[in-house]
Amino acid sequence: MAKLIKIYNENPNPKEIDKVVTVLKKGGVVIYPTDTVYGLGCDITQTKALEKIARLKNVKLAKANFSFVCNDLSHLSAYVKQIDTSVYKILKRALPGPYTFILPGNNSLPSAFKNKKTVGIRVPDNAIIRAIVAQLGHPIVSTSIRDEDDVIEYTTDPELIYEKWKDLVDIVIDGGYGDNQASTVIDLSTDEIEIVREGKGSLDIL
Repeated sequence: MAKLIKIYNENPNPKEIDKVVTVLKKGGVVIYPTDTVYGLGCDITQTKALEKIARLKNVKLAKANFSFVCNDLSHLSAYVKQIDTSVYKILKRALPGPYTFILPGNNSLPSAFKNKKTVGIRVPDNAIIRAIVAQLGHPIVSTSIRDEDDVIEYTTDPELIYEKWKDLVDIVIDGGYGDNQASTVIDLSTDEIEIVREGKGSLDIL
């Protein structure tokens, strides 16, 4: 059964961050808060954990559109082809924030993503998940937790999330109530900027 760990966004407790990072390094799957909805994630280098998340989402890993959560833009060059200055300026304006940017992937993507031409990058405005990623040393994969309820698309109460997911994941982080609006997804992988999904993030950054 999953552990429910309370971590405060204002001042994340390093001991609690340690616990989460230890589980991620062992191939664990965690549910964590962001600046939008709660996310389901694992270490991007742990293929078995990635496969488990794909199963939980009922998709094949090769076809899954998972994004990478980074703690800042310093990870970009590890996974993304060189981008031009105008694209970088958009990223600097928008991040950290409630956006997912689709960028051209390079040849250094982890093995599970080798067939991907693009990669979604997130830098949430949430101190908890960014502290976890910073300590882990590389991104975690991210996918939103959707609800089967037709009215409520995303569950925002961490205790309800825990009740639903406690037998499926290793840790649920209680970082307070989440948002019920997902990130804005913007495709910057070609010369044409494409708004894939309009969510919480304003389009004024473009």
